[in-house]
Amino acid sequence: MEPEPVIPVDDAQAPMPAGPLHWLRSGALEVALAPEAGGRIAQLRYAGVDWLVGPEDGWPATIAWGCYPMVPWAGRIRHGRFRFDGKAYVLPINFEDHAIHGVGFSQAWQLDALASDAATLSLALPEDEYWPFGGVATQVIQLHSSSMRLRLAVEAGSRPMPAVLGWHPWFRKPERLVFAPEAMYPRDEEGIAVFPPQAPVPGPWDDCFVSREDVVLERGGQRLRLRSDTDHWVVYDGAAHATCVEPQTGPPDGFNLKPNRLEPGQRLSLTFEMSFA
Repeated sequence: MEPEPVIPVDDAQAPMPAGPLHWLRSGALEVALAPEAGGRIAQLRYAGVDWLVGPEDGWPATIAWGCYPMVPWAGRIRHGRFRFDGKAYVLPINFEDHAIHGVGFSQAWQLDALASDAATLSLALPEDEYWPFGGVATQVIQLHSSSMRLRLAVEAGSRPMPAVLGWHPWFRKPERLVFAPEAMYPRDEEGIAVFPPQAPVPGPWDDCFVSREDVVLERGGQRLRLRSDTDHWVVYDGAAHATCVEPQTGPPDGFNLKPNRLEPGQRLSLTFEMSFA
């Protein structure tokens, strides 16, 4: 028997205030960390230039500003439904008709360690209708004089679990995007990625790509280079005020298309580096 739909939650489009900010600094690089707002980076500033959309920039929805971790899934899960170990699961719908961006982006993270140029945060994942598997998510933020390294990880608890990780930065609209993907996932009539990947088509995009090359953004006389240890990137550049470039360990709807299985105690991690020139 298929499980009944779970009552929708309003954690994606509801307003999310930044809460208390903790500023990290190294050289000309400044980062505002907002642990209570989904453990996100509220602002990335280099040599006085702000790079991230903030909640004051027009749409303060939880999913629409800063740079936040997507855990334990990234992007949409179609209708919130997937199967794991032969059992059907349904997650709460929180964006249109789908479950989007995991549970970490709207939860308050614990600030475990804080230095002038680094921070470590953690989040105990729920074991309920929102997310039935438990587990623990961690993130480490490390600054250097002109670069920032983010590391996101999730560790399964006492039971196996699926996992797809991602980072979702909302960059203020760049003057130029340098991006040369090898392939892209087509989207069906519901706007969800499907197999198989195909040759990329011109934007504007709200799509998942396969790319092993760095991505570069240019704005305000600065150049920001993005690098990750994954080859899956989602790019959304359809908004007039912002462009999102999101490294993910798998495509949207990853629990159905390309899931990672974690055994109890096993970890999945994702590294994301941003460097200025």
